[in-house]
Amino acid sequence: MKSACIQNLIALALIGALELSTPLHAQDAASDDQATEAELAKKLQNPVADLISVPIQNNWDFGIGPENAMRYTVNIQPVIPFSLTEDWNLITRTILPVIYAESPVPGGRDSSGLGDTVQSFFLSPKKPVGGWILGGGPVFMWPTGTDGALSSGQWGAGPTVVALRQEHGWTYGALANHIWSYAGWGDREVSATFLQPFVSYTTKTFTTYALNTESTYDWEAEQWTVPLNLTVNQLVKIGGQPVQFGLGGRYYTEKPDGGPEWGLRFVVTFLFSK
Repeated sequence: MKSACIQNLIALALIGALELSTPLHAQDAASDDQATEAELAKKLQNPVADLISVPIQNNWDFGIGPENAMRYTVNIQPVIPFSLTEDWNLITRTILPVIYAESPVPGGRDSSGLGDTVQSFFLSPKKPVGGWILGGGPVFMWPTGTDGALSSGQWGAGPTVVALRQEHGWTYGALANHIWSYAGWGDREVSATFLQPFVSYTTKTFTTYALNTESTYDWEAEQWTVPLNLTVNQLVKIGGQPVQFGLGGRYYTEKPDGGPEWGLRFVVTFLFSK
C-alpha cells in the first residue's frame, strides 16, 4: 500500500514538473523572438544598419499648382550591406521613383513613368565611434526618367554623410548629401542639397513613432522645399517573415510657388537575412 502511494506521489511530481517546464520553454522561445524583433525594429531606424531591407514607400502629394493636382510617387528603396573587413561595412542605398503626376495647370497633360535614380554608397564602421553610428561616401544620380516632366536629364554626383545615436529606444541623427550635375541633355542643371534630420522612438511592442524633414535646397532656383513628416510604424511577422508597415502624413512648411501643400505616406518594408 505504501509502495503504491509513493509511486503515485512520484508520478504526480513528474507530471507537475513537466507541466511547469513546458511553459518555461515556450517563454524562453518567446523571449528570443522578442529580442530578435526588438533588434530588427532598432536596425530599421538606422540608415546604415547591417541589414538587407526593401522599403516600398508610397507617397501622395496634394494641392499642386492652380489645378490642386495630385502626385503619386512609389520609391523603391533597397538597402544592401556588404562586409569589407572585420571593421568596415559598405552600405548601398538606392531610391528608384515610379511616378504618376496630374497636370498642375489647366489643359496640361498628366505624366507617368520612372523618375531619376539616386544611389548612395556609405562606408561605415561596424562599431559606433564615441557612441555615434557613422557613414559617408559618394552619391550618384542616374537619369533613368522615362518622361521629360519627371527627369532632369542629367548625370549627377556628390558626397553623402550620416550620423546617428541609438539609446533607450530613441534614435536621432541626420543624413545629408549634395548632388551636382556634370553631364546630360537639356538646360536643367542640378545643384541640390538634401538634409534629413530625424528622431524616433521604438516601444517594447516594436511600434516606432518617427519625425523627420526631407528638406532640399535648390541652388539653381535658390528655393527650399521642406516637408515635415510624422509616421507610425509597426513591425510584425507574416508566416515567419518580418515586415514593417508604416503610415503617416506630412505638411510642407516651405515650398516653391505651385508646390504641394500636404501629403500622405504608406510604407511596407521587407526584411531579409544576409
